[in-house]
Amino acid sequence: VQLQASGGGLVQAGGSLRLSCAASGRINSVNSMAWYRQAPGKQREFVARITNGGTTNYADSVKGRYTISGDNAKNTVYLQMDSLKLEDTAVYRCVADVTTWATGRYDAWGQGTQVTVSS
Repeated sequence: VQLQASGGGLVQAGGSLRLSCAASGRINSVNSMAWYRQAPGKQREFVARITNGGTTNYADSVKGRYTISGDNAKNTVYLQMDSLKLEDTAVYRCVADVTTWATGRYDAWGQGTQVTVSS
């Protein structure tokens, strides 16, 4: 299973970006997809998750500013990021909780996309 993320970039504080992440490969099912981020010198932290049933949850730090959505038919997840702050600067990685016939259920990680918020 491969995950391809896109949409990162440089944006001014208060601006918006939209990330997307598509899972491909011999997938039997995608149970959920999520975004994590890691800023320089910090541990990786959870950002948001959406299940295949549409249930979402967010980190407190992004609630009200970020919106996660998904397209089950395309095995794709989106992260709309609004009102961006300097502290949102990080490498954002998507992860898919997938089930395949060959490997069973596991977490497949993407390589990440850089989001930089400037003042």
